[in-house]
Amino acid sequence: MMARTIPYVPKTDPGVPSFSLGLTDSSQEGASTQETERAKSPESANLIEELDNLVQKIASSAAKGKNKSPQIQRETGGESSAKFRTPGGLYQITDDMKQKCYIWGTRLKEDADGNTNEYEEMCTLIGQGKYILMRMRLVSLQAKSDIESQIVSAICLILNQKNEKRFQEQIYCLPSDIVCMALSDHPKGEFVSPKTEKEFRVEAYPSFIPFIDRKKLTSHPYIFAPVCHMGHWWLWLINTTKQKCHILDPLHKRAPSDKRKQVNKFTGYVFSRLITYAGGEPLQKGENEKKIKSSYVKISGQKTSYDCAIYVMKWMELIEPENIKKGKYEWDNWPQEEVDHYRVEYASRILLSEMNKERDRAIRESSAIRLSKPSSVLLSPFCQIDSADIETA
Repeated sequence: MMARTIPYVPKTDPGVPSFSLGLTDSSQEGASTQETERAKSPESANLIEELDNLVQKIASSAAKGKNKSPQIQRETGGESSAKFRTPGGLYQITDDMKQKCYIWGTRLKEDADGNTNEYEEMCTLIGQGKYILMRMRLVSLQAKSDIESQIVSAICLILNQKNEKRFQEQIYCLPSDIVCMALSDHPKGEFVSPKTEKEFRVEAYPSFIPFIDRKKLTSHPYIFAPVCHMGHWWLWLINTTKQKCHILDPLHKRAPSDKRKQVNKFTGYVFSRLITYAGGEPLQKGENEKKIKSSYVKISGQKTSYDCAIYVMKWMELIEPENIKKGKYEWDNWPQEEVDHYRVEYASRILLSEMNKERDRAIRESSAIRLSKPSSVLLSPFCQIDSADIETA
């Protein structure tokens, strides 16, 4: 077995100071200053100098990034070492735990008869109904693979449940199942399906309706809606207040063809119908609902042919819609090794989610894995894992 690329190695930040900043309100300022004067020593003088340098660095960084949106940090440190209790005991989510979870979830096994475990149910997200993921869906998170729509929908469901103002009041991430099924039935963006000879109706996809949060779909000012067509992913940003639509495409700065323009018109119609079905106002009325305009946003994106879904999922966490100015969104793109590692993050985020009914099993099975080689080597995009590399306790 040969690993032909440099593996991603989780980084630590040597620049983080080992002290904390204590702030007081204005009523305490005088007393605090007097105490500081009395207690001043060579050690405290050095500390103050370090603080001054830190403030200057922060101010300098803020000036450089004044017009750029904040970045999502990879889940390390505090988040990756979070603890939670299960019937099996107290567990800590370390980077090593995430990597083992990724390997367990994305590895196919073959029995003596040549049968694989691709249809094994691995995850049941409990929210609006039960969203079940089989192993074959998680396998799509393997390196250099195109990610399946069920993974993107699962991340939408998880983000929508986060206890953050962003997702509880401002942004609703629309699971991609219905729009992907609609594009399967209307492959060229035809308003009358060549398969069913009918126009799009939400009711035609009853299996996926339970996973739509009607309240958030109609109350949140922004809808982030991932779309996949012909193996490529892009993200719609819908401002329901102003009824404006933007498209963030990891590969294209404008619609690449007239065919894509037609697909975009149909997709806008689908989103408008979904909002109306949930009890909201359509994006346009009458025949104009089939002529919804969407403008492309210039944004730096994928460097490979297979990472479009990664960018779409991360953008749902990152993008601040109000920072789209003059058709552009300024941000610092990720290095490729970090993009590769997001596959590990997403597999572990899904399997270790509090929404996952099967989380205890994921923890138990992942914890039992023993690696014969460093996990960073086994996670290399070109590294093939076999039974000799992984042992279970």
